[in-house]
Amino acid sequence: MKNLRALSLPQRYNYVASFLTFECTVGCSYCINLHSASRRARKKLMTGREWVGALDRFILPPDTPVTLQGGEPSQHPDFVWIINNIRKDINIDILTNLLFDVDAFIGAVDPARLRRNAPYASIRVSYHPDYMDFGKLLPKVAAMQRAGFSIGIFSILIPGKESHLDAVKSQCVQAGIDFRLKELLGVHEGRMYGTFRYPDAVSNPVLKRCRCRTSDVIIGPDGGVYRCHHDLYKDFQPIGHILDPEFIIEDRFRECSSFGDCNPCDVKVKTNRFQIHGHTSVEIEDIAQI
Repeated sequence: MKNLRALSLPQRYNYVASFLTFECTVGCSYCINLHSASRRARKKLMTGREWVGALDRFILPPDTPVTLQGGEPSQHPDFVWIINNIRKDINIDILTNLLFDVDAFIGAVDPARLRRNAPYASIRVSYHPDYMDFGKLLPKVAAMQRAGFSIGIFSILIPGKESHLDAVKSQCVQAGIDFRLKELLGVHEGRMYGTFRYPDAVSNPVLKRCRCRTSDVIIGPDGGVYRCHHDLYKDFQPIGHILDPEFIIEDRFRECSSFGDCNPCDVKVKTNRFQIHGHTSVEIEDIAQI
């Protein structure tokens, strides 16, 4: 892509979230992408060439990756081409369920391209017990690890699945594979789960106005750039387009009237890219009645 100005990430930003597609090969009932979201219209995907042009705009610190995610990013027709053609000094992370042909992937991608100095794996595999067969997943992850890829398995701590997840963790430890658990977020069977910086921000029927700023660059499948995950998943108007030559990253608070319907991913207390706990994707101020 020509005539696209470079984009320098503000120092306090955590990562660049690149949602290649919302398509997915599983249909988890608790999917964070669907929290309070209406059915999204199927939008035209950016091509692989457009994604590479967009991501190559970024000037990033060595410890800050672009993260290819979704949905399931491997559902994008140019998934491997994108990995192989992003500017080489840009670090790449991948969030995936690994339900694709790993032998073909191993043959097409250099493991060094997806390895950096970080306290967690560059390829983070989501395991969903009710929707995936761990007996098939573990050998695939092991094959990727033997091939030299930085890879680990993450799962959600779903009520009633504790004993199964303990067994899964034991198998991973025996196989030398990193396994980590994450909190379930949102309402499940009438109970709210998750640790939130702003507890009234999630699943609250009373909406309020506020001012909010993010620490993530959030790029949708069609190239729209969004204030937050709520706006991305609910198909709100983006703040710009990543292929717009005039687009710039503005590190500022923005007006919002959706406090109470925030996506849990935006307001949960979590670890940052350095695995330091206490980070939240957004800062919110001036909360008031509409």
